[in-house]
Amino acid sequence: MNSAVTQKPMDKVELEKLCRDVLDEAGRRGADQAEVAASHSLGLSATARLGDVENLEYTNDRGIGITVYFGQRKGSASTSDLTAAALREAVAKACTFAEHTAVDKFAGLADAELMASEIPDLDLDHPWEIDAQQAIALAIETEAAALGFDQRIRNSEGATVATSRGARAYANSHGFAGSFEKTSHSLSCAVVSEADGEMQRDYWYSVARNAVDLEAGELVGKKAAKRAVARLGARKIKTTRAPVLYIPELARGFIGHALNAISGGAQYRKSSFLLAAAGEKIFPSFLQIEERPHLRGAMASAPYDAEGVATHDRNIVSDGVLQGYVLSAYSARRLGLTTTGNADGVHNAIVPGNCAGQADLIAMMGTGLMVCELIGQGVNAVTGDYSRGVVGFWIENGEIAYPVHEVTIAGNLRELYQRIAGIGNDQDTRGAIRCGSLLVESMTIAGA
Repeated sequence: MNSAVTQKPMDKVELEKLCRDVLDEAGRRGADQAEVAASHSLGLSATARLGDVENLEYTNDRGIGITVYFGQRKGSASTSDLTAAALREAVAKACTFAEHTAVDKFAGLADAELMASEIPDLDLDHPWEIDAQQAIALAIETEAAALGFDQRIRNSEGATVATSRGARAYANSHGFAGSFEKTSHSLSCAVVSEADGEMQRDYWYSVARNAVDLEAGELVGKKAAKRAVARLGARKIKTTRAPVLYIPELARGFIGHALNAISGGAQYRKSSFLLAAAGEKIFPSFLQIEERPHLRGAMASAPYDAEGVATHDRNIVSDGVLQGYVLSAYSARRLGLTTTGNADGVHNAIVPGNCAGQADLIAMMGTGLMVCELIGQGVNAVTGDYSRGVVGFWIENGEIAYPVHEVTIAGNLRELYQRIAGIGNDQDTRGAIRCGSLLVESMTIAGA
């Protein structure tokens, strides 16, 4: 079988031409404004479980979406059929839908002067020359490293190797047209440990634009096994108040609640615990949140947003003070503001550390709870009330004492953000938010 990534998806120039053709059709049908987004990606995924192939999947995804505006009436349609006839039908459907929608005075394209004038090369396209057999072999190797790590690893949920390569294009009736290619590669493993009748599960994964930046399969497997074994012997703890430390992959979610709360949609719908909070000090003075959309090779980098608006560096939070919101053109108009180039969310929101690393934060907390898994969706976006089930470790005298489970942490995010005592430099770079270990100086911990 040929590799999915050595084959090439539709050329970005082809996708741009499709977008322009669709725009022309929308113009012929009388649309005042229109925008088109097209994409094509190829992918390969191989999963091995207990030393054998469990799943092998090849993907070939393509699609195009068209939005038209007749005055301030909006209609949208999409199709995965890229033939000329299907595209004409999609445009016709979008125009028909627009006839039946209500007038929305905020509807329309982002302003023409905000369109990206240049499309920088962000080093996002690195095909991985791996075929199905090689992917299967790597998945088996990864799982074998986990299964051989410790005799208490008794079962496996498998190891998966995945890779995809794709191109995206966007164009609108302002005359803007842009496109770029990107890749994404990952390696993951999940295993089950068992001792004295107790079973625990944990996992690890690595993801990158360039396969050379992935952690080795052996390392991914061993990390998954080490985490699963470390959970054995979990205890309950008594209800108390104590410091709480989030590991990096959970810290980014903790910060993410704030970014969701300052999104334009949450603001104009008045469904945010940070409603109208621009200019307020919502974090401690040492905390910064910097958006850097043009980091080369990063997972959330983009030269422009989903509306063609140029992305740019900015500080979302400076010295603890919220500088502004995360806006699309529509939400910005609803708020009487200007889009921030975030129609598709934040692009590399970075929270710099003020501490050397996780070990320093553990020493700083002395006694408390380190959170390694969160359970449930107990976050009220309107009030900021926060209550999550936790699996993790109890810390005593600045050292890990034992694993804990059946614990709940609670508080209000407005107050909890003010109690952030430190952030490590051990950033998790696998997503749109980059944050290290994060220490909250005091939270309610409900146990036995």
